[in-house]
Amino acid sequence: MNPHADQSAIFELARDLSPRRHTTDASTIEGLVEEQLAHFGIDPTTPYGSHLQSFAQNLYAANADLKQLWEQGTKELANLPRQERLERFSSQRFLSFQLAKILDTLQHPTRSLYQSIVSDTSTRASKGPYPIFDNITAIFSSKPVITRTATYIYACAEWVEDAFQGKEMLHQIYSRLLNPTSITLANQIVDVECGKETANYMAWNFNSGMAAVDAILSHLCGYQDIILASRNVYGGVYQLLEDWYGKQSNLDIAIEFFDGYEEQDFIDAYDRAVIKHKDRLDQGRQIYVYVETPCNPHGLILDMPAISRAAHERGLEVICDSTVGTPFLHRPLQREALIERPDFVIHSYTKDISGHGSTTAGCVIGRNERMFMPKNTTLTVKDFQGKDKELLWNETLFWNVYYIKGAFLDSEKAYEVINGLHTLDQRMITKAINTLTLVEALSKHPHINVNSAACKNHPNHAMLEKCMHLALPVPLFTFDFESKSDSVDFSRLTFQRFFDQLDPVFGHQVSLGTPNTIILCPAITSHSEMSQKALKDAGIAPTCIRVSVGLEDPRTLLAHLIRASQSSLETEVPGFSDHFPSPEEVDAIYKKHYLTVHERFINSTPSLAQLMS
Repeated sequence: MNPHADQSAIFELARDLSPRRHTTDASTIEGLVEEQLAHFGIDPTTPYGSHLQSFAQNLYAANADLKQLWEQGTKELANLPRQERLERFSSQRFLSFQLAKILDTLQHPTRSLYQSIVSDTSTRASKGPYPIFDNITAIFSSKPVITRTATYIYACAEWVEDAFQGKEMLHQIYSRLLNPTSITLANQIVDVECGKETANYMAWNFNSGMAAVDAILSHLCGYQDIILASRNVYGGVYQLLEDWYGKQSNLDIAIEFFDGYEEQDFIDAYDRAVIKHKDRLDQGRQIYVYVETPCNPHGLILDMPAISRAAHERGLEVICDSTVGTPFLHRPLQREALIERPDFVIHSYTKDISGHGSTTAGCVIGRNERMFMPKNTTLTVKDFQGKDKELLWNETLFWNVYYIKGAFLDSEKAYEVINGLHTLDQRMITKAINTLTLVEALSKHPHINVNSAACKNHPNHAMLEKCMHLALPVPLFTFDFESKSDSVDFSRLTFQRFFDQLDPVFGHQVSLGTPNTIILCPAITSHSEMSQKALKDAGIAPTCIRVSVGLEDPRTLLAHLIRASQSSLETEVPGFSDHFPSPEEVDAIYKKHYLTVHERFINSTPSLAQLMS
């Protein structure tokens, strides 16, 4: 213990370990130890009591030292040379082993005591082993432990009381609220999504992407508020907005959509919404902004920084569904200026983040103070107009929604997503290459309309250059046979034959973000709940095919698509397949993008000299 430190401050740091942390009469560590022994009925004058007293006193002092070490290390971290960071990490890592060694040593005599208390066979069988005894070594598993439990052991009355107040994170209480595996995932997605801003953000996980969407909307929106949403949202979100939030017998929220992808498109839509809903706004209702970018089904990109800035200048909160972009391609929370970041980011883990199509899960990411505060606490922050704004604990996402609604993510699903995250970067690089290849090859056909920001002549291409990491496209685009002026008309039956023959090389599956390339027709599947007008406004033609690009060789996909067109489309338009680029051209396109994308990626990574500096 630091002999120069303020003793009253040391006591406050040590008191956290006491079973009477809130009701203590002690003013010293020695007094805390005496209270602890008395609390559990231990006589300090006995040999056993004497050893326990000495050990407990060391623990209290060590806890105070550890908290001071944490505080000092946090202050100094930003200015530490890399070599010293490594040295400190190694020393602190070893402290974890030392503490675990002490805990492991403690378990052997404690196990004997437990066995002497629970002595009959039937009771031992029903209770099982006391869990602490068998879980210590799991701390050092090279993978997060899958914590299959509904409930947890707690230390004492005052500690579990604090846990229910959100003031003792050691006690998870109940897996509907918190689970160690799920928390590991939440920490990891924040690390990946937020970069150097990681310390300012946190995440809560949900059992699906739609559950995450509903969580943040129900958290923010009140009766007769207004949601201003980008036009191209996922069909399930469209249905949720129109059929639940907009329903008069539910929240009667006014749903307004804006077209376009730029700041001015948003501002114009906002101005119209203000006029249209003046009565609601005069009554104190709020406008909330919901943006999906890159969007589904076309993979087009909105100017998220500019829209966030414009919204915040008008006092609005912004939600961004960044599922299609993933944290590798789209990084809205890493903007330097806070005003250019959305307030909340949503991900459906189900898609490219987990990457295998084997689980359903989602998350919401937001600033710490918007996500969690202990009960009965407040925090004053500055809004974007420079005015003080008081945030209340019960207005955080945790207490307002997560704690009471139960849409939790179980440990098995969390573990699957964690494993998927390990390979996210490399998968997205491969998918970007494949997307660029497919888009360019299909775009060369005069009768196929490709809707993708990857097309250099597409109006959205400039937004890709501005907003996407390495200016790479998302692995999602659409194509159709009817949106070009020189397109040809195919009968419904012919189009269906073509679509059906694309399987099995193109998977017929309703999702995106899987290892294999999958296709669907949005008008009759993912966006089928939309009206014909809404489909037209969203640029979803009857023959629109959404392609979720996988990890296959894109030439395999193109070869099969050409064969399918020869078998089906040429029955109505002879020679249709002759307009695809030649095999030699496709090979050259693939090689070009393969080399270019990898070069961009390599050039974006720090050099060895930078890493050593």
